[in-house]
Amino acid sequence: MRKIDLRSDTFTLPTPEMMEAIASAELGDDVAREDPTVIRLEEMAARRFGREAGLLVPSGTAGNLVSVMTHCRHGDELYCEAEAHVYFYEVGGLSAVAGVLPRLIKGTRGVYSAEQLESTYRGRELHFPNPSLVCIENTHNRAGGTCWTPRQVEEVAASAHDRGMRVHIDGARIFNACVALDVEPRDYARHVDSITFCLSKGLSCPVGSVIVGDREFIERARKNRKIIGGGMRQAGIIAAPGIVALERMVGRLKDDHDNARLLAKGLAAQGLSIDMATVQTNIVVADTSPAKAADYIARAKRNGILCSSFGRNLVRFVTHHGITEADIREALDRLGT
Repeated sequence: MRKIDLRSDTFTLPTPEMMEAIASAELGDDVAREDPTVIRLEEMAARRFGREAGLLVPSGTAGNLVSVMTHCRHGDELYCEAEAHVYFYEVGGLSAVAGVLPRLIKGTRGVYSAEQLESTYRGRELHFPNPSLVCIENTHNRAGGTCWTPRQVEEVAASAHDRGMRVHIDGARIFNACVALDVEPRDYARHVDSITFCLSKGLSCPVGSVIVGDREFIERARKNRKIIGGGMRQAGIIAAPGIVALERMVGRLKDDHDNARLLAKGLAAQGLSIDMATVQTNIVVADTSPAKAADYIARAKRNGILCSSFGRNLVRFVTHHGITEADIREALDRLGT
């Protein structure tokens, strides 16, 4: 039976054009800043976001960690949403490596307000860690791929900056937000100090993420990338498909969003509980109650449908390149049996 893999958009495969770009990429040593393909990708990413510079890193987790290390000092405090990826899924790197204490804000569908940030803010009192960074996750994974609007980012960033804090966007799926809301990447970037975005999720590259920010920040981030072992040599083989992704793969994300809505409506019709207001991009989170998520996932797998657990009674489905509308309809038929 043919498998339909809806576990994550990290299971995308590079396109033939990407493979050709890898094979023909002009290469050099990126640590020595001599890989022309990496330089082209970093400059392209910076222009797309209206920032001065970019930095290629191996992964989104590495991008977030490097950004936190660059914005913060050991013992500082970071503010983020209570189920943000940087806190929930990055193996405690905030504290274990960067030495930063996370302070959590419970958002609504992954979004918190400037007022919530202000009420959580403890100030710069002697007994508290130094508050140095505010993190925003856009789109928000555990909330179901929900989007922050540029206005929401602007309000939180203004509050953070008024209090002397920097603002970082974990934008692993920032282009999904841009496509869903029909906004330009620079509409987000103009309000914040740094953004990371993944090449290896909906953009279908085999590996890699990029950090963008001002030139001075990126220079410091480059050294922190080296500290965590992220300095790469002939990294043009990573950058080449990234260039193709930025040129070819962003606009097609709308197909993933349409497929996610089709899937969500079909699952709801089968009796799963879904907050349709969260189905904004390419992620669908369904409540399987009273059945356990593990039992639902096992039954789906027997029918050739792969999905992932998000909790005791929660299952996540992710649409992506390589999954067609016909695949979604077939998946629904199999799941309904």
